[in-house]
Amino acid sequence: MEQVTLISRALIAVGGPDWRSFLQGLITQDVETLAAGGARFGALLTPQGRLLWDMFVVGREDGCWLDVEAQHREVIVQRLSMYRLRAKVEIAPSELTVSAAGEPGAGGEWVRDPRLPALGWRGYGASGGRDEAAYDAHRLALGVPGPADWGSERTYPIEANFDLLNGIDFKKGCFVGQETTSRMKRRGQVKSRMLPVVFEGPAPAFGSEILAGELRAGEVLAGSEGRAMALVRLDRALGAALTVGGRTMRTEVPAWMSPALGEEAA
Repeated sequence: MEQVTLISRALIAVGGPDWRSFLQGLITQDVETLAAGGARFGALLTPQGRLLWDMFVVGREDGCWLDVEAQHREVIVQRLSMYRLRAKVEIAPSELTVSAAGEPGAGGEWVRDPRLPALGWRGYGASGGRDEAAYDAHRLALGVPGPADWGSERTYPIEANFDLLNGIDFKKGCFVGQETTSRMKRRGQVKSRMLPVVFEGPAPAFGSEILAGELRAGEVLAGSEGRAMALVRLDRALGAALTVGGRTMRTEVPAWMSPALGEEAA
């Protein structure tokens, strides 16, 4: 994967004496053990446990960067500032670029993508091409969902596979939305997850209903020619002949998901 600048992403710099304890009580990921130069994938949830925004937390000597969706950076800064109260924390936008590449590129600071090794590296302050569509195609080929698939306040993080992509630390203690998230995990069986679906022709419209026979099996999310992500009911969609608007499609289980789906189907 060639180096590209991810114009859809932006940075927030977080620092101050209390930055670790501040974030530790808010997001799904553990930051107490995050070292400078390391990265964790996580999210900020609603109190009811639905996904608000994903974020990569990148450790620095004097704090961290939050790698977030550019279109939501301002509202994320506002939300974090609302939670700050008396904590000694500094929260401010950073104008450094966010990049992705198969190997660390020239310039900037680089960290391994903490979700999957095949996703390569993420760079901060590096220059690069701007063909973000190529990066999205690579991510979709791996079966990894993105923000366009889960939106905001629609999806539970486990449905978006955050638990399988190192996005939730279930041992870290409390965070916003923790009760619902932990309960879903303890149940041991997740009814719906995001999976790639393959078909011929252009992607169906976002939200198109997927049928297994006459039964609703899920809905199409973001995609492109021949391939898209979908939120599907596992008991109806896996291995079934599916249709959407009269067109045939099928699910495709990525190798990194297979062990978990085997356990959940058991």
